[in-house]
Amino acid sequence: MSKAIFVDTTTCTACRGCQIACKQWHGLPAEQTTNRGTFENPADLSFNTYKIVRMREEVIDGKLNWLFFPEQCRHCLEPPCRDIAQDESSIFRNEQTGAVIFTANSKNLDAQEITDACPYNIPRAGADGTLAKCDMCNDRVENGLLPACVQTCPTGAMSFGDLEEMRDKAKKRLEVVKQKYPKAMLLDPDDVSVIYLVAFEPKYYHEFAVASRSTGYDMTRKMALRKMFRPLANIMSSLT
Repeated sequence: MSKAIFVDTTTCTACRGCQIACKQWHGLPAEQTTNRGTFENPADLSFNTYKIVRMREEVIDGKLNWLFFPEQCRHCLEPPCRDIAQDESSIFRNEQTGAVIFTANSKNLDAQEITDACPYNIPRAGADGTLAKCDMCNDRVENGLLPACVQTCPTGAMSFGDLEEMRDKAKKRLEVVKQKYPKAMLLDPDDVSVIYLVAFEPKYYHEFAVASRSTGYDMTRKMALRKMFRPLANIMSSLT
């Protein structure tokens, strides 16, 4: 049974414990950063940062709100990155855990093409072109452990379990949250293995909080189809 993570942003306190746990488990170095006048740090995801807690101060309906969003790969059920790569040795989805895995072979791919294919702008390339992102702690999950970020979360904002179990939990929690925040919603719950619950419109949290249908999955499918038929087109061209 494929696994999933449910992230309830209404109970996230931006402690960044998940961010640090991710670094520790994967043995990733710290980023060299500068003071940007925000508690959010570093400024973005990178080859060495798979998770970052986005922080926003937004005035909504006349009230100031602190919005926190633990950003990471969504582990799509039908990953556009995998489809555009068309190389299972570089990018594949582990059907048992639900994790979308990038391997060292990803350095042979067009890094920009893969990043452009992601509706959430997640993958990042290293100096040699190798791509990296959250792997859902696939090694921990395969050994019966929780992902490091979920294990560390002190408020229970992150939950982990079977996909259908997490979907059910997310829907039930949404009904509770809607009593206080009528515009609360789940982000792309039918398409991803990392389901977010937000109290307000996604635009307040992050530019890529929700997938854009016009530039995300639909466009990537078209890109993948063009790439798939490119060799045939080249052969036909050589015959004319």
